[in-house]
Amino acid sequence: MTNGRLHIDDTSGADASTAQAPERPDAIHYGAQTRRVLERLQGVVAAESGGRLELQLVLDPADIEAVAWDGLLAVQQSPTPFMQHAYLHALQESGSATAETGWQALFPLLWLQGAQGRKLLAACPLYVKSHSYGEYVFDWAWARAYAEHGLDYYPKALIAVPFTPVPGSRLLAQSAHWRLALLEVVHALCVDYGLSSLHLLLGDDADQAAAREHGLMLRDGVQFHWQNRSQLQPNATDWKSFDDFLASLRQDKRKKIRAEQRKVREAGVRFRWAQGREIPAGDWAFFYRCYRRTYLEHGNAPYLTPAFFARMADAMAENWLLFIAERDGEPIACSLIGLHLDDGGRPQVAYGRYWGALERVDCLHFDACYYQPLQWCIAHGVQRFEGGAQGEHKMARALVPSATWSAHWLAHPGFAKAVERFLDREKDGVAAYQDDLQQRSPFRVALRPPATDAD
Repeated sequence: MTNGRLHIDDTSGADASTAQAPERPDAIHYGAQTRRVLERLQGVVAAESGGRLELQLVLDPADIEAVAWDGLLAVQQSPTPFMQHAYLHALQESGSATAETGWQALFPLLWLQGAQGRKLLAACPLYVKSHSYGEYVFDWAWARAYAEHGLDYYPKALIAVPFTPVPGSRLLAQSAHWRLALLEVVHALCVDYGLSSLHLLLGDDADQAAAREHGLMLRDGVQFHWQNRSQLQPNATDWKSFDDFLASLRQDKRKKIRAEQRKVREAGVRFRWAQGREIPAGDWAFFYRCYRRTYLEHGNAPYLTPAFFARMADAMAENWLLFIAERDGEPIACSLIGLHLDDGGRPQVAYGRYWGALERVDCLHFDACYYQPLQWCIAHGVQRFEGGAQGEHKMARALVPSATWSAHWLAHPGFAKAVERFLDREKDGVAAYQDDLQQRSPFRVALRPPATDAD
């Protein structure tokens, strides 16, 4: 280990029988803990099908069979475009999420080799991290506490999509059994590599069930999402127009939104939008100028490189929607929205991802990031718009609280106990916060999603 990073030997394709001890003491390898887990799982596979279980560790998503990965993603409870092979590949290929930027990919894939060929049973995006940037579930206080006691918090393990606070399936698996098995393998790898901790961020209900069964500590969170009326009210139809939607809001909220949009119009700003292949190269270039400027204004370098967005325009164009704000015919601001499409190519979910402006116009951010996308969502029958991480101010724009969660394991017993106590206290605070938010609904008649088993 050097400066919080691990030296990694590529043992891709090795299985329990071929795993070898590392030539260097600080090299990643299949250690004893992982071999024991694999041997037990192999016994189950042999008894059930006579097949052979293989663990493949992948240091670069380019080495993963895209068809197998995306096929497994498609059958999950909550697939998103940000878990697609093309997206994860672009993050690494573009230099955005690499070992040099603190994101060492170490994707575990469990394969079944049988008489009918090779089948992917389970896989996940696992990263070995040397920092906590770009995660949106904050553990900086834990890292400081480790440092104050002379302990290394980094490197740590993370199951997440880099720089992308979008909830969805993380532990891709053919069944609940293999989802839990995958988590057991990841945990064993963390023990063998001597990592301080394991963190699973913003997973779905199936992931939570596996994390709970495996004994990970759960942490509650809140985001703010807009949902179409049919998702909020049983037997209701979706809103027919933006005005129809505004009519459902309390008078003060409706008045505020109209006033903010009026300020933008009176400033001479008009919007246009384009989706997919219809987004010109010049608009992509303008977007990156705005995106980069937003980060630099906050004193940070942008996480994502121009090469990443070039890959998106090439490999995942239809998953992107771009709004351009213009004044006197010149672009001054933009917002980029991600889209989850159904099998017919129709948008079902929209995700507010990035925004930037070259000029300051009062309320332009709200119009570009919320009102214009919501108008588009209503017109195109989109069922949900996710506003990203944090942001209680989004409630005034009719994005309502949506529960999120993460799961955590810490190797140090003392710190694990301390974090467990902290999470118990935090859970009560988050629950009280959510109850308070529910009392401040922006709607004239309270609308909220029906409860699920995870609520």
